[in-house]
Amino acid sequence: MDQDDRPISKKDAAERLAGEDLAPYSQDELAARIALLEAEIARVRAHSDASNKHRAAADALFKGSSS
Repeated sequence: MDQDDRPISKKDAAERLAGEDLAPYSQDELAARIALLEAEIARVRAHSDASNKHRAAADALFKGSSS
C-alpha cells in the first residue's frame, strides 16, 4: 500500500496523544510532557479567549449598526 493510499485518521492529535501508553516514560520524561501539555493548554485558552473577544466585538458592532 502506498503511503498516499493509507486511510486518514479521524482522531486529532490530542485524541491520539491521550491514548498513548505512558509506561515507557521515565519520571523526568513525564514531567517534561506535563509541562509541554500545560503550555499547550495555556496557548489554547489564550486563543479561545481572543476568539471570544473578537466575536463579542463583532456582535456588538453589527448589533449596534442595525438600530
